[in-house]
Formats: sequence, C-alpha cells, structure tokens
Amino acid sequence: MPRFPSIASLKPASKFRDHVSELGLDLEIDDEIIAAAESPLASPIESKSGTIGNRFSILPMEGWDGTSAGHPTDLTIRRWKNFGASGAKLIWGGEAIAVRADGRANPNQLMITDDNPEHVAGLFETLKKAHVEAMSRDDDLVVGLQLTHSGRFARPTVKSRLESLVAYRHCVLDARSAEADYFQVISDEDIQDLIRCYVRAAKVAEQAGFQFVDIKHCHGYFGHELLSGYDRQGPYGGSFENRTRFLREIVEGVGSATNLQIGVRISIFDFSPYKPGEERIGCPEAAANYPYAFGGTEDGKIDLEEPMKLMELFEELGIELVCTTAGSPYYNPHIQRPASFPPSDGYLPPEDPLVGVERQIEATAELKKAFPNLIFVGSGYTYLQDWLPHAAQHVVRSGKVDSVGLGRMVLSYPELPRDVLHDGEMKRKKICRTFSDCTTAPRNGMISGCFPLDEFYKSMPERKQLVELKKQLS
Repeated sequence: MPRFPSIASLKPASKFRDHVSELGLDLEIDDEIIAAAESPLASPIESKSGTIGNRFSILPMEGWDGTSAGHPTDLTIRRWKNFGASGAKLIWGGEAIAVRADGRANPNQLMITDDNPEHVAGLFETLKKAHVEAMSRDDDLVVGLQLTHSGRFARPTVKSRLESLVAYRHCVLDARSAEADYFQVISDEDIQDLIRCYVRAAKVAEQAGFQFVDIKHCHGYFGHELLSGYDRQGPYGGSFENRTRFLREIVEGVGSATNLQIGVRISIFDFSPYKPGEERIGCPEAAANYPYAFGGTEDGKIDLEEPMKLMELFEELGIELVCTTAGSPYYNPHIQRPASFPPSDGYLPPEDPLVGVERQIEATAELKKAFPNLIFVGSGYTYLQDWLPHAAQHVVRSGKVDSVGLGRMVLSYPELPRDVLHDGEMKRKKICRTFSDCTTAPRNGMISGCFPLDEFYKSMPERKQLVELKKQLS
C-alpha cells in the first residue's frame, strides 16, 4: 500500500498546499485554470522548427508492440492517432525509434532504416490527420522523432535477455546482470558507425515529413551513459569535450545531410542506482562515492555545472529544443517518474513522489533562467494527477518552463490537453494514478498500455494476466 497521501485526497487546493509546505517544497499551483485563448497554456511558441501552437507536449515513449522487423502494428497506429488527437502542439518524438537493430530495447521496438521509410511516413501522416480532425489545423503543429540506441539496456532479440553495448564497465550496474560477462564495451570505430546510423535515420525522418529529430541522451541509454564515461579512454570519454563528441558529430552529420532541426532529451541530473531495501523501500545501491552521476554529486545531490556547460554547447550547435528528464527507469525510477506504485521489478518510493516532481521542475527552471533562448520541455508531471493543469499553468506563467510534457498520462487520457485548453478541467475517471501497469506489463513479456483505465486495453487477455501477476507479487 502507498505510504504517502494520495493526490486525490489532497483537496481542496489548501490541503494540497499544506502538504507541500510540510514537505518543505517549492511546488506552486494556480487556483483556477484559464480556458480558451486567454490561457497561458494556449500561448504559442515561435521556434526554428515552426510555430508551436500551445504549451503542451507529448513525450516519447518506448513501444513494445511493433513487428519483429521494427514496423508499426495496429496498436502502434492507434497510439499515434491518440497523440495527434490530444491537442498538444508539440509532439516530442511520439516514440523512441532505434537507429540500428542492436539498439532496440525490446524485440518489438520500432526501428528506422533505409528500407522502411513508408512505415515511418505512415505514422507521421496518421498523427497529422488525427490532429486536423481534432483541432482543425496543423500549421502550428511541430512533430519530431526520437532517435535512440539503447546501449546497456538493449534487448533486441529476446525480451528477457540483455545484449548490451556499454560505454564503459559500470561498478554497480554490471554486477546486477548475469549477462555482464557478455557485455561489450563499444569501440570508437563502432561509435563512428553508430553516428552514421543516426544520420541515415535523420534523412529518413526528413523524407517522412518530421520537422526535427531528437538525439536521445537520457535514462541510461547509450547517449546518456556516454556523458558519464569519465573513465572511458579515447576520443569519446574522459573530458567533457570527449564525452560530448558523439553528440557533436551527429549534429554535424545531420546538419550536412538534412535541413532538420535537432532537439535533445536529456537526463539533466542522475543519482546512484537504487535497490529494494527494508520492507522493499528503495535505497541507494552505492551509498557514497558514486562516480557516474552526470549532473549529480558522488553523495547524491544535484550538481548542474556540467548540464549548464551542455546547454552552452547546445546554443553553440544551434540546438534550440531541450526536453528535460532525470535518472533512469531501469535503476532509479523514483527519480525519473515519481509514482506511488512501483513496477513489479521495482521498489517502494523512498520519498513522497511530490519531492521527485518538484526536483525536476526546479532543476529545469534553473536551466531555463540561465538559458532563456532555449525552448525547454519539462517532464515528471503525471504524478500531480488532478493538480497537473494547475501546476502546468503556474510553471508556464512564471517562466519556469516553456512546454509541459505528458508521458504516461496520455496513455490513459490522451485528450487531456484539449479538455484543459477548451474547458479548463479534466475528466477525473481518465486521470493516470501511476499504478505502473504500463511498465509492469512489458517487463513481464506483455504489450504496454493503460490496462486499468483505457477500455481498449481493459478488454485484452493481458489485463487478466497482469491482475494475476500482481496478486502473486503482493
């Protein structure tokens, strides 16, 4: 059972504020949601990629329902229709798409290659058509595609087995896996080949109609892990210049081969991996002197010195779009996506999840203040649940972030942006309560979706399997 008060119980706003105050957090909400054109959330953003018509963004999620060849299925297409119909005017990737076969996080993840441009283009057209039907126009819609290689967390052929390409040997994460002896430290030559794969993928994305590509640097995947390769030898490790060489060479290649803009989704801070401790409550696996936290100190505090340097580099490279997140769903999920209920292979949150929400909001606000010309999309809002639009309106109105990113929430409630912007309120029965079933299902070999709240997924046989699994684990 959750150890912290549920968000649904923190009503009215004064009760929510009292709880936030008891936690010592700087997490403010607006009392009233302004609907229609007067809303701060309805104000446009002018970007190099085009006019972004409002302040909601759909965050990229990793699909588990493509074909073995990396093509979309009807389930994938349904999800992209929902993204388009959501009303959000910035689609940040929509989906994490692997640029190479060995970079897939599961055998059913989408993949982008020279021989499947029609599949990627089909998803783009599906999304745009749904958006026009819902919103009447798409001239203020900006759509990007997230390009990724899963690195340490690659499972390209068997869902239950890692087939990792790691940036370096990791004193904590290597010890977690029975396959660690088979992990390969990627060579400099293979990194150069991987860079060419990103460039080829960007060319396909441009042909399909996307306005930008996201070069993923978050959540422990390859780009993010490389940023923490302090003791990697050679041109892609050690110094800050070397650890960012991978990104710089991709940007140069994409810029030479396409007219696309480039965005980066980045874990702006990281902490030690966590593990279940007493009563399954999460505790740091490396209690002190953890050496691999990009944006964090060895003793588990935020240190934005290098993330600030990275923002400076973004400006030098002409990168305007930045999507902030933190940590990794694989080794410290309470940092990355605050929730009351852990996935089946996780741990109970060691802190009130609102602490994790505020941590991401305030770190993003600090970067936004230092780099006002960058366009920041924030993450970590889903746990706010009933208070999400109230907090979203406040952070946009106060200049802490430019766009509010929605991830898990749109699996249960894809039309949330439309409802908030048009009506100033949400449908309570559709609000994600962070049960983590959308993670537990794929971690146990099933497709991912919102089984508790989406009627479409509720009717699937996997729903019964999931209920039985959770009974066994309780």
